[in-house]
Amino acid sequence: METPGLVVHGEAAPFSTALRSLVNNPLYSDVRFVVGQERQEVFAHRCLLACRCNFFQRLLSSEPGPGVPSPVVLSTVPAEAFLAVLEFLYTNSAKLQRHSVLEVLTAAVEYGLEELREGHLGTAHLRFCSQLCLEFVVKALDVELVCEALQVAVTFGLGQLQERCVAFIEAHSQETLRTRGFLELSAPALLPLLRSDKLCVDEAELVLAARSWARVGAAVLERPVAEVAAPVVRELRLALLAPAELSALEEQNRREPLIPVEQIVEAWKCHALRRGDAARGTPCRRRRGTLPREHHRFLDLPFK
Repeated sequence: METPGLVVHGEAAPFSTALRSLVNNPLYSDVRFVVGQERQEVFAHRCLLACRCNFFQRLLSSEPGPGVPSPVVLSTVPAEAFLAVLEFLYTNSAKLQRHSVLEVLTAAVEYGLEELREGHLGTAHLRFCSQLCLEFVVKALDVELVCEALQVAVTFGLGQLQERCVAFIEAHSQETLRTRGFLELSAPALLPLLRSDKLCVDEAELVLAARSWARVGAAVLERPVAEVAAPVVRELRLALLAPAELSALEEQNRREPLIPVEQIVEAWKCHALRRGDAARGTPCRRRRGTLPREHHRFLDLPFK
């Protein structure tokens, strides 16, 4: 009877080091990429990329013609992020940096590298997008990074990351509202925040933050403030404001339209009838950070 073979394993570190030396190395390279707005040239190896990732297998499936092949242009991914992705494909490890981790995550998703989630060869150790990168982002979250991370999560449908970002902002609401990242959120990314009952911020401050956000968007998009604010402004809970605050908001809204007049009228109805359900669709539920006001005792929907 033939003796069964024995699988032997050498040390992984020297193997990984040797492969890392090939990252962006023109030696034996048979494919070139032109990456990012800076158009940096990056060298790689077809067989390695193709066997590690379905995206590159499809991208590089055609045989190069005679002569020097044209480079593959990937203009939307920054060079640093692309090199981190290559490093992982070559060595199964990569050094992530806080300042660029979201760009690496974006590249992984945008170029189909989410297939490494479980590995297109069926090997769970190839997890990159959903575990390694996301875990790093979650650990690195702070008030300066969280809105950018939320935008990435909403753009690419990363539900787990979105939940973690929203939870972080709920716990650090006032600090986050003052960041540049908040002002640069898209309307779809802002919506889950304005719908949250757990924001630790008063409604008056949230209205001011929404106005600042809409002003920035109006300047960038060259559209009216009210038009930019339209997709999200309905989530503001105006009935939580005291009558004096609502009057001041109404006056400011005449000078700089932000909130539909009918939404302000609905809030006044709640005050007049002293019922939270007086006007259908008027959100009266208190948030975690809502400051108490005398009329709140008439609202039917306290914070839970």
